[in-house]
Amino acid sequence: MGESRQELLAWLNDLLQLKVTKVEQCGTGAALCQIYDSIYQDLPMSRVKFNVNTEYAYLQNFKILQNCFVKHQIDRLVPVESLIKCKMQDNLEFLQWTKRFWDQYFPGGEYDAVARRKGAGAPAAAPAPAPVTSSRTSGAGAARRGTTPTTVPARSVGGISAGGGAASAALKQELNTMKETVAGLERERDFYFSKLRDIELLLQQACDENPELEKDENSLIKQVQTILYSTEEGFEIPADDGVVDDQETF
Repeated sequence: MGESRQELLAWLNDLLQLKVTKVEQCGTGAALCQIYDSIYQDLPMSRVKFNVNTEYAYLQNFKILQNCFVKHQIDRLVPVESLIKCKMQDNLEFLQWTKRFWDQYFPGGEYDAVARRKGAGAPAAAPAPAPVTSSRTSGAGAARRGTTPTTVPARSVGGISAGGGAASAALKQELNTMKETVAGLERERDFYFSKLRDIELLLQQACDENPELEKDENSLIKQVQTILYSTEEGFEIPADDGVVDDQETF
């Protein structure tokens, strides 16, 4: 099993000295380009754009990444059309594969990500770790459109001066970040629930076509159903309110 999102983000930010807060932000292609640059150190990082928020700009970054794959004969298809949509699952799977590739081929030694990034449309990140509130503030603003954040924002937000007003603004930004995190977790939950629901429907269809399948307690279908319908102590199945959101896709 691959690393979790939190583990991947921690590794990514440590390697590249970035402040990425969501896996979806890898859909810009910028951070992915620099991961492979840390291995080969021959990507034209001056042409990689970090602070962009359009699919056209993302495509330019992915062209650089694809050229890297061709040059170094990396036998892996880059699913550009899926990644640039900045959806969590697509970017998570590709980032997990990239991490495994990096573990195998990274040559070791120091990699000066900030120096390599200069001139790439992104200001250099501060070498010292940023305060927690500043880091979260940075991620919140960039995550809205999938940009790859590299710097801590200005001292004040929305014209609020330093001191008590700045502290209040930082808390507000932190709250916004937490809301975005919750929304991301809810999307992930619904994504996996929809897959379980599809499995349940397939099992029901098979049992309807052949009722004998459900009578065999040792059958595969029965075992899968046992897993699907098992609960933990203290868990209560919520009442079905009949509301189904068919509009949201993952």
